[in-house]
Amino acid sequence: MTTMQLTKRKTIGYILFDLVAIAFIYFVPTFSHLLNFPLYLIEPMRIALVIALVHTNRYNAYIIALTLPLFSFAVSAHPVFLKMLLITGELVLNAWIFYLLFSKTKNAFVSILSSIIISKGLYYLAKYSLISFSLLSASKLVATPIYIQAITTLVFSLYVGYIFWKRK
Repeated sequence: MTTMQLTKRKTIGYILFDLVAIAFIYFVPTFSHLLNFPLYLIEPMRIALVIALVHTNRYNAYIIALTLPLFSFAVSAHPVFLKMLLITGELVLNAWIFYLLFSKTKNAFVSILSSIIISKGLYYLAKYSLISFSLLSASKLVATPIYIQAITTLVFSLYVGYIFWKRK
């Protein structure tokens, strides 16, 4: 296979990945209803981002981070506009910090764990600021229980660490 054919094949794979990720986000409410389980608790957008970080390229990971919250907002008006901007910022920051740390440490587990924790911390700081300035409704600052966030963060980090370790 030529380099051009490989590049074309990868590009088609990335496009298919993006379409599946968008479809997944689109159907999360339906799946939640069918399963009688609130899937948003396991952070479906972060799942898509983590899979993109591991199985596609940097450019595609940023596309996922930028478009999934926007798509969700466009098709369902959920989350509300400002929260959609916060989630987009958090996911883009998550990807950026991951790539930055990974380039310096070469440790995927530490890089993804740190990037998730830092991006979540900044997300909550920004959300608190918006609530304080009455720009976002005074709903709960932390909607998903911290222990669930800790579990999902650890699972995502173990997955990324394992995949990168296996590639060596």
